[in-house]
Amino acid sequence: MQLTRSLPADVRPVSLMEPTASRDLYFTLLEEPDRDAARRSAVEYLSSQLEAAAGLPCDLPEDPAGLGEWLTGHTEKIGLQYQAYLDSRRAGAPRRYFSSKAHALHFLRGVAPTKLVDGAWLYGLLQRWDEPRFQGLIQTYLEELGEGLPEKNHVVLYRKLLASQGCDDWQSLDDEHFVQGAIQLALAEAAEQFLPEVIGFNLGYEQLPLHLLITSYELTELGIDPYYFTLHVTVDNADNGHAKKAVQSLLDAWPQVGDSAEFYRRVANGYRLNELGASTLSVIGGFDIEQEVQRVFEKKAAVGQFVHSDYCRFEGRTVNQWLAAPELIGQFLEVMQQRGWIKRNQDPQASRFWQLITGEQAPMFGVFSEHEQQLIHDWIAGDWLAEQQTTRGKPNLRLAQRRQTEQAREKPAGPADNDFDQEARLLLQQLAQLPNRAARMRHLLPLLSPARHHSNAGLHATRLFNGLFN
Repeated sequence: MQLTRSLPADVRPVSLMEPTASRDLYFTLLEEPDRDAARRSAVEYLSSQLEAAAGLPCDLPEDPAGLGEWLTGHTEKIGLQYQAYLDSRRAGAPRRYFSSKAHALHFLRGVAPTKLVDGAWLYGLLQRWDEPRFQGLIQTYLEELGEGLPEKNHVVLYRKLLASQGCDDWQSLDDEHFVQGAIQLALAEAAEQFLPEVIGFNLGYEQLPLHLLITSYELTELGIDPYYFTLHVTVDNADNGHAKKAVQSLLDAWPQVGDSAEFYRRVANGYRLNELGASTLSVIGGFDIEQEVQRVFEKKAAVGQFVHSDYCRFEGRTVNQWLAAPELIGQFLEVMQQRGWIKRNQDPQASRFWQLITGEQAPMFGVFSEHEQQLIHDWIAGDWLAEQQTTRGKPNLRLAQRRQTEQAREKPAGPADNDFDQEARLLLQQLAQLPNRAARMRHLLPLLSPARHHSNAGLHATRLFNGLFN
């Protein structure tokens, strides 16, 4: 996971790329276009981002021999900070990150472009699966993919989390939200030209950050399944997890011939790439519930302006007329408050508008997603909600432990003779016709790409590749 390092608390620099560059590249690389053109774009993008990150601080030890001590020191520091956080919560302090469930859902949506390409930066190394120096990095990638098990594949888990909370409308986020994901995809595409940077980025990304621990704790309190985040707490551990593997992988790839100082300099440059773009803390800090509610109403207005009757009027305008002009949305919300349709800082059940949009028999049932309803609920509730939270209950530990206490599933059996498993059968048939292990590994590689590994065929291919690799 990402780590905010030498910068002041809650502060992180932004990318210097032109607007839309990151978002456009992100979707272009996921669409798997012409490989030569994609690689050129990836190289150009990475060069610009490395230039943007060049002046940022870096806390890596000057001598790589000190990386073990550096890792231990970081782990102890984060542990002490987390214990201080827990002490403060036990003493009655409010949540540090999320003021409400709507705030937490804003975070889940805001970091989606990064989470949905989790591990992508290592994909370009799979072509060197038979080189011992890359074994640790490739194993890390396979573990990010859950070794082909859907209940452990990080992208599958995050997609399900977004869908369960109605937060899967992230594609229209601002460009800054796509920087980290675009960096990861570009590193996957251009690994041959940026190998030290890939290793350095991996070293930074896999260190356990304080925000991951706090996020897991507070999501649990709010009734949101934190499994995606708690899974990273365990797999990124500094004893035998990805944090430790990241250090060992750097040492395994250390050049025996050539300029090792230049290699380490480039590793540090890749490490700094973690500091670009929107971060966990900046996304959390950027939450403004008034703006978010207005955004939701503006989005609905595009369709809503045509479907309301003329029976109900506010200040002489029909609902359709209010919704037809986006610049009037804020005023419309104010008018509904003045007319008593929305009663702020009270239980939302007292607001007529809330009753219109919730419940299966509500006249506007289905108009607003679960995420959007949560935003509107918390916006209406305001101070009333804060009062309800003054007596803080303990975290829902049963929710946090639910997935972790489930017995591990057995690996799926061979594909049955039906249309649902046709892809798996065809894949096995294709592999059976190939002459050797190396040819089978090469055949599977495209299905393990960031764009495909979380598909049904990609998961099956990952299980097969993992079996051949290990």
